[in-house]
Amino acid sequence: MIEVKGLNKSFGDHHVLKNIDAQFHKGQVNIIIGQSGSGKTVLTKCMVGLHDADSGTIEYDGRDFASMTFKEKKLVRQDIGMLFQAGALFDSMTVEDNIMFPLSMFTDQTQKERKERAQFCLDRVNLTNAGKLYPSELSGGMKKRVAIARAISVRPKYLFCDEPNSGLDPKTGLVIDELIKDITEEFDITTIVITHDMNSVIEIGENIQFIYKGEKWWEGSKEEILRTNNQEVVDFVYASKFMKKVRADLAK
Repeated sequence: MIEVKGLNKSFGDHHVLKNIDAQFHKGQVNIIIGQSGSGKTVLTKCMVGLHDADSGTIEYDGRDFASMTFKEKKLVRQDIGMLFQAGALFDSMTVEDNIMFPLSMFTDQTQKERKERAQFCLDRVNLTNAGKLYPSELSGGMKKRVAIARAISVRPKYLFCDEPNSGLDPKTGLVIDELIKDITEEFDITTIVITHDMNSVIEIGENIQFIYKGEKWWEGSKEEILRTNNQEVVDFVYASKFMKKVRADLAK
């Protein structure tokens, strides 16, 4: 579990995060939603150490990340998998080499062991025969699956996913959602997903945090978010015509 307590972060006079308290549970898909500029990306950057919080604590399974030494933080980062919005694959490397890259950085595995792990991860995301291909030869959905394979290659305890469905058609987005959910449950990972996609929220969101103007405004399950009376959450959730129809159906 990752627990955030009383987190504050400012950039100059702009108070971006305001006394955030949040828990992200092990073995669940924890989702962070909110309007652009609400502070959700800054929150996750603080959680992984890309920003230093001004005050408050971030605990990884009871360990205070901010008070750790550089060496201790490095050990925690080795337990973190990252799925970036654009995939962030290296175009000059094959799929296999992309997946082996973090293994080369963070483990002492032999070349043979790294290849075996890469193949296991490719099998897990249903890309068994893609190892020798280059990113330019892949579809958008395949690139996201390779990125997931790379993220889980180091056997992470914590997985951060930034807009995993960005740029994908709805059908492919559902495939990625289900893959993230299955991997989270199978490997008992604390998964955190930042998304604007309400389909993802409804399909796989188990613990949802809504950030509004730098504050944690609401939290609950995917069932609860459809029935909340919190006006800011309602405005966000039912912004699209599809979600307005869902709301109308619920009201019947």
